[in-house]
Amino acid sequence: MEKRQNYSRKREAILQAVRGTTLHPSAEWVYRELKPVFPDLSLGTVYRNLAQFKADGMIVSVGTVNGQERFDGATQPHSHFVCDKCGCVLDVEGDSVADACEEISERYGVSAERCDIVFRGICAACKAETGRNGRSA
Repeated sequence: MEKRQNYSRKREAILQAVRGTTLHPSAEWVYRELKPVFPDLSLGTVYRNLAQFKADGMIVSVGTVNGQERFDGATQPHSHFVCDKCGCVLDVEGDSVADACEEISERYGVSAERCDIVFRGICAACKAETGRNGRSA
């Protein structure tokens, strides 16, 4: 028997916090954002709800960045860029993910339904900071 999820204002706020930003937040970020509005909110509640949203396909995990799992409310296939210096996560637009799934499916006779492509390097802000002082921070 499938467990029915009850509606709650906190649960909805957690989902909207992830969907309402392009920062690809961690559970800790969501908790800090919502704690002033919901003083009785616990970090455990945030973690449990994020795990359930992920299991239900309502959000996706971008992976672990600087020791924290990061989430994305945009569930359509797309790639990400992660800055190795500051840890920012950016959406990479384009058809690269869909094209990769289709190519792998055709080449190997499988049904690749999703793939996660993550580019890593230094973001524009960190590059500019390095260029200003002539060295890496």
